[in-house]
Amino acid sequence: SDLLEWSMSIAKNLLEATDELVAALDGLTFGEPVSHVYNPLEYARVSHEQYVSRFGDSTKRVLMMGMNPGPWGMSQTGVPFGEIAAAKDWMGISAPVGKPNPEHPKRPIIGFDCEKSEVSGRRLWGLFAEAYPKAADFFIDHYVVNYCPLVWMEESGRNRTPDKLPAGEMAPVSAACDVYVAKHLELLKPEFAIGVGAFAETRLKKIADQLGIPVTIGRILHPSPASPAANRDWAGTAEKQLREQGVWVE
Repeated sequence: SDLLEWSMSIAKNLLEATDELVAALDGLTFGEPVSHVYNPLEYARVSHEQYVSRFGDSTKRVLMMGMNPGPWGMSQTGVPFGEIAAAKDWMGISAPVGKPNPEHPKRPIIGFDCEKSEVSGRRLWGLFAEAYPKAADFFIDHYVVNYCPLVWMEESGRNRTPDKLPAGEMAPVSAACDVYVAKHLELLKPEFAIGVGAFAETRLKKIADQLGIPVTIGRILHPSPASPAANRDWAGTAEKQLREQGVWVE
């Protein structure tokens, strides 16, 4: 029963860290050309909580980290890389999703009824679902988190990535997100922390170094369709990278 209590407390502590992150990011302001900012950890809290409670309830061998939500994935579902089909059919997660305020007319939040597919999420979860037909088997040893829950948009509806924001605006965001990720490293005690893309790898290194956490940092190619390399054979490349780094062994 001690073990059960401890495992329940991991998910509970992760959700507390989530609340702290939301509170720290609430009220931050961003100048032009940013016109709208979404935080799915607020309006998609119910499905995010399902994800954490179901899959973040034990220590992990591998923690994987992405950057921030994509428009048709975590923005809609509250699940990291949360492509609808992967979240709904493979993970068995579904819940009513609220609306960001204000909502961008070109970037509506439709939740699990969204018919568009998040390519990054489809690729990432697709690779894992192929290796682990049952989501529960994947999550015994693995967990996926996003560094930052915020989505920035311009008036045109165009996505603005964190690296394009002024350093002064990004500093309080990074400070809050670093604390959030540090909690994941402390609670989940992974042997490997793998950045999905270079940005995530850099943040993981910085956080682990600052805290002196003994974890092997690595990275895989980001599955974004904006990356020519990812469009060639992302799954093959990512799997090869995981094997070469000793994250996946036969």
